[in-house]
Amino acid sequence: MAKKEKKSSGRGLRDLTVKVKTARGRKMSSTLWLQRQLNDPYVSRANAEGMRGRAAYKILELDDKFRFLVPGARVVDLGCAPGGWLQVAVPRINALGDKSGKKVGTLLGVDLQEVEAVAGAEVHQLDFMEDDADQKVKDWLGGKADVVMSDMAASASGHKQTDHLRIMALCEAAAYFAFDVLDEGGTFVAKVLAGGAEGDLQKLLKQKFTKVVNVKPPASRSDSSEKFVVATGFRG
Repeated sequence: MAKKEKKSSGRGLRDLTVKVKTARGRKMSSTLWLQRQLNDPYVSRANAEGMRGRAAYKILELDDKFRFLVPGARVVDLGCAPGGWLQVAVPRINALGDKSGKKVGTLLGVDLQEVEAVAGAEVHQLDFMEDDADQKVKDWLGGKADVVMSDMAASASGHKQTDHLRIMALCEAAAYFAFDVLDEGGTFVAKVLAGGAEGDLQKLLKQKFTKVVNVKPPASRSDSSEKFVVATGFRG
């Protein structure tokens, strides 16, 4: 009798768990990180589909739920490195104009790091927290935006509360930029870390948008404190 083939879980491309031995000179934390990467279905999927990292699926899943990346949308992606969110946005907003009969969208990416070009997106290297950075982005945009999305994150310090405050400062900077450039009815999406200080941002967003929700998409690791705030219906 033939051996029954093992079925895939459906969430990824890898059925077997890969274990990594600790090599000489490699810290245990590095070994555990490598093992997690090798067994992460989203990492496998990103490699198979040519996406620049598993984070691409976070914005994909958020857009599947809230539908803000539509043909013709004018989108700003803050903290766009390595470019996964740009890859997802380009076809959805029809930035290349290859969807006949659909409006053509505009996509602007900004990051502190240099980002490899993505067809259909305009990308600039810039520290968004420096003076007049927001004005530079507005000049590049050349008008209003329909969506401002931010995946900005500060370098980890190892101190949970410090990291939380740093990322919340980035989120607030992104939010105030969104208030300045969003068209009426626009959407703001940003990564935050659970830790207490996000309450003030929530209150601020609820004054400016008709609906504000917190979401942890399936692509966000369960052991991570990150979540995403999605604010829709900008009041103008």
